[in-house]
Amino acid sequence: MNKLLITSFLILFSISCAFGDNWPSWRGADASGSIDRGYYPPELNLQKNLLWKAPLPDKGCSTPIVWNDSILLTSPIKGEDAVISFSINGEMNWQTKIGPERKGRHLNGSGSNPSVVTNGKNLYALFKSGNLACLDFSGKIIWKKDLSSYGKDTLYWDFGTSPVLTSKHLIVALMRKGNSWLLAFDPENGKVAWKKERNYQTPPECDHSYATPTLVKHEGKEAILVWGAERLSVHSAKDGEMHWVSTGFNPKQKKNWVVVGSQVVVGDIAIVPYGRGTHMKGIRMGGKGDVTESHLLWTRTDTGCFVPSPAVAKGKVYILRDRGEVHCIDPKTGNSHWEDAFPRASSSYYGSPTIAGNILYAPREDGVILLADISDGFNFLGEFDMGERVIASPVPVNDQILIRGEKNLFCFGG
Repeated sequence: MNKLLITSFLILFSISCAFGDNWPSWRGADASGSIDRGYYPPELNLQKNLLWKAPLPDKGCSTPIVWNDSILLTSPIKGEDAVISFSINGEMNWQTKIGPERKGRHLNGSGSNPSVVTNGKNLYALFKSGNLACLDFSGKIIWKKDLSSYGKDTLYWDFGTSPVLTSKHLIVALMRKGNSWLLAFDPENGKVAWKKERNYQTPPECDHSYATPTLVKHEGKEAILVWGAERLSVHSAKDGEMHWVSTGFNPKQKKNWVVVGSQVVVGDIAIVPYGRGTHMKGIRMGGKGDVTESHLLWTRTDTGCFVPSPAVAKGKVYILRDRGEVHCIDPKTGNSHWEDAFPRASSSYYGSPTIAGNILYAPREDGVILLADISDGFNFLGEFDMGERVIASPVPVNDQILIRGEKNLFCFGG
């Protein structure tokens, strides 16, 4: 086991321990989309194990986060972007309006797609409108900014990149045609710490990215892994300078290879889905400059995920394809440990899969959540209809599963 792999493991382990059973960002404390502690329900039955259901004011698609006894999400309220806090028992604590909403364009999108992120002291929320705000846990606005000053949002669909926290900065990635930026803000006052342009010439729509950056380490220091515009790059968290970049994701220069699903990290390997759900690469992180050839571990052109992002659990990568196929992949070789599928349906999967214990939870756009036991291969457990569309990812916390629908927030227990 090399030094970088050991370092990466210790980093993720320390992050997991520091945040305990909290779910402080879109894909959890370590950005894996999984938690291995606890006992989580093998069914999500509205008649049998629904603990509570709380109504939401309007359509939003952000995945909730959890910190101690607070559940936090974004939603429009009467034409305004807003952050909402619920207690762990489903009672609304408060709702704070941030500024004018910019409505979603896609049936499965909204103006409130990005998840809130927290460091345990304050909350940070970002919206399609460009509204960026810091709040405390009572709902008081500490500061807010309008990111429309960084240029027109040229994304064809609805902005979905969640903000990310480093030890010193709040990171926002704006990746679209002509005015792409990697931005760092002082989380205390919202002042710009640094900003880096990230503009590249690509075929149409290939410079559009809805992926969320990942906090990683480069030579022992915090860095930011960014996926978009046919490039995977790592930037210094201190000043945004690029350490390395990997290219070669679109050699035939195909149009409309937009990035939707985010990358994941296993040890010192980045797993990158691309090609609208048909391709994947494994790239060894590290090095300097262009590492396209030197750090490529494997490429697959027979599988991938387009909208859902992969999940990582116990050193394996799980991908949920848009039509319900589930593949368990070895991150070192790219080979499949197994490949299976949920029962076929006319609807697709937009939310990312979540793994809690040995159970994989897969939200389908029509509001049906499908479950599989993955402790030894793929064992289908059942499908459970929420009665409304579900685009957000399931959230596991304290042996319970949160499901954010278009109209309600559901909580299921064992």
